[in-house]
Amino acid sequence: MTEESNVQFSEREALLFHSEGRPGKIEIIASKPMATQRDLALAYSPGVAVPVLAIAADPSLAYDYTAKGNLVAVISNGTAILGLGNLGALASKPVMEGKAVLFKRFADVDSIDIELKTEDVDRFIDAVELMEPSFGGINLEDIKSPECFVIEQTLRERMNIPVFHDDQHGTAIIAAAGLINALFLTGRDIKTTKIVMNGAGAAAIACAELIKAMGLPTENLLMCDRKGVIWRGRDHVNQWQSAHAVETDKRTLTEALAGADVFMGLSAAGAVSQDMVRGMAPRPIIFAMANPDPEISPPDAKAARPDAIIATGRSDYPNQVNNVLGFPFIFRGALDVRATTINEAMKVAAAEALAALARERVPEEVAVAYGVRHSFGPDYIIPAPFDPRLMEIVPVAVAKAAMDSGVATKPILDLEAYRQQLRARLNPTTSVLTLAYDGARAHPKRVLFAEGEEEVVLRAAIAFKGDGYGTPVLVGREDVRDRLRALGVSDPESYEVHNSRNSPLVPKMVDFLYKRLQRRGYLRRDCERMINQDRNIFGAVLLQLGEADAMITGVTRPYAQTMREVRRVIDPVAGRTAFGIHLMVGKAHTVFMADTTVNERPSAEELADIAEQTAQVARRMGHEPRVAFLSYSTFGNPAGQWLENIRAAVGVLDKRGVQFEYEGEMAPDVALNPRQLANYPFARLSGPANVLVLPGLQSANISAKLLRELGGDAVIGPMLVGMEKSVQIAPMTSTASELVTLAVLAAGGIAR
Repeated sequence: MTEESNVQFSEREALLFHSEGRPGKIEIIASKPMATQRDLALAYSPGVAVPVLAIAADPSLAYDYTAKGNLVAVISNGTAILGLGNLGALASKPVMEGKAVLFKRFADVDSIDIELKTEDVDRFIDAVELMEPSFGGINLEDIKSPECFVIEQTLRERMNIPVFHDDQHGTAIIAAAGLINALFLTGRDIKTTKIVMNGAGAAAIACAELIKAMGLPTENLLMCDRKGVIWRGRDHVNQWQSAHAVETDKRTLTEALAGADVFMGLSAAGAVSQDMVRGMAPRPIIFAMANPDPEISPPDAKAARPDAIIATGRSDYPNQVNNVLGFPFIFRGALDVRATTINEAMKVAAAEALAALARERVPEEVAVAYGVRHSFGPDYIIPAPFDPRLMEIVPVAVAKAAMDSGVATKPILDLEAYRQQLRARLNPTTSVLTLAYDGARAHPKRVLFAEGEEEVVLRAAIAFKGDGYGTPVLVGREDVRDRLRALGVSDPESYEVHNSRNSPLVPKMVDFLYKRLQRRGYLRRDCERMINQDRNIFGAVLLQLGEADAMITGVTRPYAQTMREVRRVIDPVAGRTAFGIHLMVGKAHTVFMADTTVNERPSAEELADIAEQTAQVARRMGHEPRVAFLSYSTFGNPAGQWLENIRAAVGVLDKRGVQFEYEGEMAPDVALNPRQLANYPFARLSGPANVLVLPGLQSANISAKLLRELGGDAVIGPMLVGMEKSVQIAPMTSTASELVTLAVLAAGGIAR
């Protein structure tokens, strides 16, 4: 897989991630109710006999009555694990589980990992072939060359479902997309372009085959391995490499690159020198895709040839050739038309769709996160990996190519309707959160961790710094750096630590706090004591004085107590209500609940303000807000004495003329269940609400905590909104990952 990230973490953190809670990264969840005896009778015996007989009579019905049509097997024997080599089938399991997670995360494809304990090609082929009834597609992964060629080709011939070796074709498709755009920008025609391919393994051969299928003449590609150019008649060349041998008098990579238009590297770090790059044609195209370090670094290549267009497999340089742009969406399209294979036409269609997407205007959230321009150019020839449009563009192109080439057994008649279905399959929140992480890395901020003596906080600070999201500013005593060292930090002195016992800022901080509180009954010595003894107040004053851009606290004290301490130093934005939002994030939905933390009995004006600000947060998270003011009563039934504030809040929004849907008062089932909502045709919501404004803190806080403990959705928050400085109060039970998420949201301005 040609993909590399600049995210950093310790070995301990990686092991904890994989072991804490339920070991591993995947689980099986029933998609039908299993609560009653009747449910079980329908699911298994005797009800299961009905679909069994139907499938026996018509095998195609397996796609209607089982999960086969959305199920892909990720299969490996562990002979070529990432950049680690042949470590065996069992050692490959974490990678294969990870691939299964990516299928689900990016394209809503269910996937299961299968590790086969054999290096015998025939036994491997037989084992996979026998599993055809179980799966809608096979993704081969981390199998060494040349065995991978034999395995994939044989399985494609024997099986009637898509078989795809991602290490070969995933890299080829993404690289081809970038090449299409690089050729366009440099005014080249693929039929006359001279390309040098350094590397002769699985990915390189797949790249060569695909770009030839796109129109590159055979004689225009020179393939090199460790021994130099693969020329016609050379010894020690296997049958797949010999297919790309040409008549040439060039024997070395240096000779091959002289005057070449394009370099495509899938070889090893440092294989290309600056002198080699200088010898290439004007406006050279350099795809240095070696993993983890490229054949030549982009800064070195640019220094040698400022006119070059450069791509790598790394996320910390422009134009990342990342397989995750391809395989989830290619399988999505193939599965949805029940394709019998993934052919060259489908691969070319995927590459062309990716290239076309990169030429479109970049969405604002992607542009901010990746720091890219709003139109494609030399530093943006490949779409960003988390562009939300990938899900609806690539599968459509692949599905259409499958239909046009005759390998689709269930054609899609309305491609526009299909595009809408694809858009609905995934929750935009997940993309926005990922973009927020990338945005934090592109625009790092200083985030103050007020409880810097707690291990969970230190682990979050280590991750925040190591992943490049910004600079952690720690509040703690003398032993903070010792604690960092105990957690495996080799350079604890590089961490900024503020200690109230010796900070030179203390006099200035006391002055600030005393000026703020002196007319609220506080003496100067009270302010000195708070600065010296209360980490939340000390941290909040540092934030007010500009020593950080945002602040995270909350793991050592109850939320209300922490909020009181923060409010002594930081006020809500003038004219706005401060409040908390819990996000309930499901596979295809997000619900924003407010106010879950601050206002006990909000007035009508405060409820309206909470609704308006939460709608703004929802929009920043990629959702069109539909606000429901919740109650036990729906439009006055039953009548009650606590409804006036809710009804008045709707009237306040009417007067403000806000640009989002809202309605109330209404019960939760009416707000969330379309069938219940249909009983009120006059209601102003076009669909289920995604912003729930609760009438008071008691109901809101209880609901949020119950859903956190009992619900099936992931929970983010509470996020504190409406304060004049970016401060977040985390739950006392927060994990390090949850603290990092809040820190990123606080630094990026999503929670503001």
